[in-house]
Amino acid sequence: MAESPLGVPSPQLRPGRVRARVSRTVPAQESATGVHDPRRAVDPVLLLVEDDPGDALLVEEMLTDSDLESTLTWCKTITEAQRHLTASTGPVCVLLDLHLPDAHGVDAVTRIVSAAPDAAIVVLTGMAEGGTGLTAVATGAQDYLVKDRLDPEILSRAVRYALQRKQVERTTAALRANELMARENARLERGLLPVPLLRGDDFQAFARYEPGRAHALLSGDFYDVVQTADGTVHAVIGDVSGHGAAEAALGVCLRVAWRTAILCGTPPLALAGLLEEILVAERSDHHVFATVTSLAFPPGGTEVRIVRAGHPGLLVRDGSSVTWVEPRVGMALGLLPGAGRWTESTVPLPPGGHVVLFTDGLFEGRTGPTSRLGEEGLLDLARRHSTLPARDFVDTLVAEATAGAAPFGGLADDVAVLHLGWGGPA
Repeated sequence: MAESPLGVPSPQLRPGRVRARVSRTVPAQESATGVHDPRRAVDPVLLLVEDDPGDALLVEEMLTDSDLESTLTWCKTITEAQRHLTASTGPVCVLLDLHLPDAHGVDAVTRIVSAAPDAAIVVLTGMAEGGTGLTAVATGAQDYLVKDRLDPEILSRAVRYALQRKQVERTTAALRANELMARENARLERGLLPVPLLRGDDFQAFARYEPGRAHALLSGDFYDVVQTADGTVHAVIGDVSGHGAAEAALGVCLRVAWRTAILCGTPPLALAGLLEEILVAERSDHHVFATVTSLAFPPGGTEVRIVRAGHPGLLVRDGSSVTWVEPRVGMALGLLPGAGRWTESTVPLPPGGHVVLFTDGLFEGRTGPTSRLGEEGLLDLARRHSTLPARDFVDTLVAEATAGAAPFGGLADDVAVLHLGWGGPA
């Protein structure tokens, strides 16, 4: 009996069937030089997992007579196939028999899926195994074929459809992941960007949050505004170091804790220590810290009381003038837990004066290869637009800071801005 090019005796072919030419078919372990080299594969790669030489020759003939232009590699066991798949690159379609020396039934499918989640799988079954084929598809295969009904056109179409279905599955999975990411972003945004809790319309609070474009998730910038029963308006702005879901969640945690403590009447200095305790307890890495500025606007509009923990200074708007104010500052929360000492500063406000708070992302964007906007640049920018109403003033600061950094990669961080004060618009 003649040997097939696969190195086994050739079975008797059916009448009319043309014997395959298999110069492109090699055992999984070997190439023409005796050493398997996956880089020789032509996309897409076809991997036949079949322990019966006669069935392997049958598949080989069908592929040779089809219009597929692909490299065929033959493995006799699942273990051998798994080893080959780990070295393969590009799209792979596995032609998989379900009766192998080291795997039987759908276990063979699950092992291939585990070894190569991106590979398309076409199961090869017998006449009486239709139910098994359907089970294999439900387990992770893209299609199944009955060996006794194979012809070149059916096999070619099945391979192409399986590869296409697998691509659709990957695209659908990516879309689902993006949808889940968007939903998580929305939940984080609702937590980080609260609606100010004010009891009347005699206090103005305008907020703007601009997420850093380089980050897939919101980072840890947060703010809140709450008016208590005595008429005092309390506000906070903070920035958790780092970027990502953990930092964003920690920012939400600190914001909610701050609001709860304010509504419970916690004194300002005790509040700073409480927030640090919560940060230390909730952070995922001991290097994470947070900068915070907490303010209280007593009724009357003549002053604002400020507690700073490592956070940048603030702007005070007085009609057409803008000044930079640096109240006394204590250590950022979490740098040296328990060692922080914070003080409360009182800053007088002119009639109709407003306070503008922000996170450092507003002024840390690059404006040149070695330069940044910086605090002085932000103050100059604010003074150029000092006569604008509150909303326009904040929008212009963010827009011009973003535009200035655009040629150098954009703003490096998220930006939060709060514009606060008694009375009508500034």
